[in-house]
Amino acid sequence: MNQDFLSDRLKDRKSQHNFRQLQINAHQIDFCSNDYLGIASQKRLPIEAAKHTTGSTGSRLISGNYELLLETEQLVAEFHNSPAGLIYNSGYDANIGLLSCLPKRGDTILFDRLSHASIRDGIRLSLAQSRAFAHNDIDDLRSKIRHSSGNTFVITESVFSMDGELAPLLEIARTCSEFGAHLIVDEAHATGVIGDHGEGLVQFLGCEALCLARIHTFGKAVGCHGAIVLGTSTLRDFLINFSRAFIYTTSLPPLAIDAIKKSYELFPKLDDERRYLMEQARHFREANIPFEKLSSPTPIQGIIIPGNEKVRLIASLLQARGFDIRPISYPSVPKQRERLRITLHSFNTNSELESLADNLIRLAGEL
Repeated sequence: MNQDFLSDRLKDRKSQHNFRQLQINAHQIDFCSNDYLGIASQKRLPIEAAKHTTGSTGSRLISGNYELLLETEQLVAEFHNSPAGLIYNSGYDANIGLLSCLPKRGDTILFDRLSHASIRDGIRLSLAQSRAFAHNDIDDLRSKIRHSSGNTFVITESVFSMDGELAPLLEIARTCSEFGAHLIVDEAHATGVIGDHGEGLVQFLGCEALCLARIHTFGKAVGCHGAIVLGTSTLRDFLINFSRAFIYTTSLPPLAIDAIKKSYELFPKLDDERRYLMEQARHFREANIPFEKLSSPTPIQGIIIPGNEKVRLIASLLQARGFDIRPISYPSVPKQRERLRITLHSFNTNSELESLADNLIRLAGEL
């Protein structure tokens, strides 16, 4: 079988120093995972696997709906001060499932230019027209809302996954309210981390009522798998009836749902871990590292190293020195904005953080 058409594209990727490979770095210091509170890696959830089945047997509209799932949806919705919620199998599924069915032909989707790939893919599956607005730019958003047609949907992340930057959510929410636009916020990297008890940025700012939908994912600080779309019971019914990513997939098994439920009983109490995490982020920002650092108040700390080849080289040198750090290269980020995406955790020690900063300083002098 001739597969040259595949090989040619892979060769192009290698020539651009952007060939991806799977790797395991089990014995390195974790500065790359999204396990911000250590719930997954530190095995903090008291899961009794023998009590639960590993399969749900079908989609939720057939045989895959069960009491524990409904209880967990209600628990999560109540924690996030939402009337209702619908659990999806992943954050990617949630964004695809929501955005592909909610806007219809003739509507307009406006999304932040730095929005995650899952948001963009969901938009592509929609029949609505779409336009990006300049990153966190309220004036550009207002201009584009004025020229939109049909129902207007505005989509942003609360914490941007590649920069760690916060969205100006209050201003965005007020702008949407002024123009009658529908606001959707992806809280993936805020869940468990932002807010007094990890409730996310929307709730911390008190603008839940100004959002049509919020997406909270469980695969990051929550330490599990899956996601939930929060909104009214009307939105929940709409998704059950029209969201193909929900309708046509086997539901999460009871073992996975039990983990989500137990995490939501645990992580709101991890106040000390959240405080320590934010202190670590502050210390890292203050470190005298001779590379451009992105300004982020979150555990996501970006070190800009332009060029795919160079950022991958520095990442490999850090990995050889015992740090699990991954490069983020073009096209995942714009050209000349390639970076090391360093994520901090409540289990990273002060000495580990100091050692990382020292090694970055040394590498800057060597290269």
